[in-house]
Amino acid sequence: MTIRVFVVDDHRLFLAGVRAELGESFDLTGEASDVDEAIEAIRRAKPDVVLVDVHMPGGGGATVVARVGETHPEVKFLALSVSDAAEDVIAMIRAGARGYVTKSISTEDLADAVRRVHEGDAVFSPRLAGFVLDAFAGTVPVPNDPELDQLTEREQEVLRQIARGYAYKQVARRLGISVKTVETHVSAVLRKLQLSNRHELTKWATERRIV
Repeated sequence: MTIRVFVVDDHRLFLAGVRAELGESFDLTGEASDVDEAIEAIRRAKPDVVLVDVHMPGGGGATVVARVGETHPEVKFLALSVSDAAEDVIAMIRAGARGYVTKSISTEDLADAVRRVHEGDAVFSPRLAGFVLDAFAGTVPVPNDPELDQLTEREQEVLRQIARGYAYKQVARRLGISVKTVETHVSAVLRKLQLSNRHELTKWATERRIV
């Protein structure tokens, strides 16, 4: 069965690109460029998955997701935006979107994301998934891992932030500590885990699903 996809974006050039890239893989049932138009058109078309931009005239993507969800909860939404800001990701998920990807995503990965959302999966890039975990799950559960147990609670917090792609200054601001303290914690983590650099640290954390 072909997945029926609706696209909401206020950039006509982007809409044309989506038609060209995804038209052969999915049944593109319609498109809209503003909030009110999108809500009415989606309700009429009843697609399986809606690709929806975050920032648009008339209220934004979250309004579309929430309003359609009130009357057609079976329609699934995948946010597709240039923004990777935490507040945008969280707002879309709170509204009811099943996933959030940025417009830098490849055509193949976007098609895969649409299929996964249609099947009921939640789809995010690793960095954006971290925002959702922070917002909805509080502290990420820590697996029973002897290597991880070597780290203090604060070192584990710093580890997660670094693995999610934050710069030292951003980590310092998020945790309320100085940049120097962040550097000290990172050095301690690398030493205890016998890792050489930030890339190895990120790989280590990702493999253990503690990002």
